[in-house]
Amino acid sequence: MSELQVKEFRHHKIGLKDDDVLNMYEVMLMARMIDERMWLLNRAGKIPFVVSCQGQEGAQVGAAMALNNEKDYVLPYYRDMGVVLQFGMTAKDIMLSAFAKAEDPNSGGRQMPGHFGQKKNRIVTGSSPVTTQVPHAVGFALAAKMKKEDFVTFTSFGEGSSNQGDFHEGINFASVHDLPVIFMCENNKYAISVPLDKQLNIEKVSDRAAGYGIHGKSVDGNDPIAVYEAIAEARKRGINGEGPSLIETVSYRLTPHSSDDDDSTYRAKEEVDAAKKIDSIITFGSYLRETGILSDEKENEIRAKLRREIDEATEYAEKAPFAKPESMMNHVYEEE
Repeated sequence: MSELQVKEFRHHKIGLKDDDVLNMYEVMLMARMIDERMWLLNRAGKIPFVVSCQGQEGAQVGAAMALNNEKDYVLPYYRDMGVVLQFGMTAKDIMLSAFAKAEDPNSGGRQMPGHFGQKKNRIVTGSSPVTTQVPHAVGFALAAKMKKEDFVTFTSFGEGSSNQGDFHEGINFASVHDLPVIFMCENNKYAISVPLDKQLNIEKVSDRAAGYGIHGKSVDGNDPIAVYEAIAEARKRGINGEGPSLIETVSYRLTPHSSDDDDSTYRAKEEVDAAKKIDSIITFGSYLRETGILSDEKENEIRAKLRREIDEATEYAEKAPFAKPESMMNHVYEEE
């Protein structure tokens, strides 16, 4: 047996097997490749809007893998493609939403992309005003406590949302009632065009946890293993009745805020280029190569498989029917 085979790596120390971290990387790649395809479709005039996950996949997938994908409820925000893919959404689901088709599981083609919702996978739909998912997650956690059920709720949001009233009201209620909810702030450095230093006058978003008397921690969002460990700890605390946690993952938004945004007006190309060098797809891929888990041949195999899946999903969604006009008022007014 070689020295490589007997050596214990970081992921082993927190209970992850080699297959686990390889799967983690594959889901991250899936999110990135779907996102890249959506940008191409948007620029080709085939889909109207993209709100991107690029740069945040490591935090999203690392967090989602640390949850119980069969019991826990997730209330994601609009960039969380990595979270919803790990919880059971497919490339076809995402593409049906992007093309606004009748089979879109989120809303039947009635919402913009990023409004994730799928009852069978316990993905709770969000709304366009940011941060409204936070008090909703607290409500689900209250139900878990009242019914004495062993699940936690997980909700995520950007650092800009941590300045909203919904964040403070939700986190305060959860703290007072010791609810099993995990608040994860995906700090990507920009609230649309507003940089971090014009949003907060504290060093870390997680510093706010102390004001509410709850567990708080900041981790490198480009390190999915660190995120996994932080969320696994937060989940254990929630299940054990130790109340909520505020976890901050620090990464960088690699794309404009959305397909309608020109980020060159508020940040330098050199800044974005520097962030791309420490992107989780690159750094985590390097880690897997160093541990002998990933090779160029294996990565090419994974990418080819994902490309086929995304091609099939794109073709299916593009040809799928739109919702019928007479269904326009469905789910709007009460029906007999």
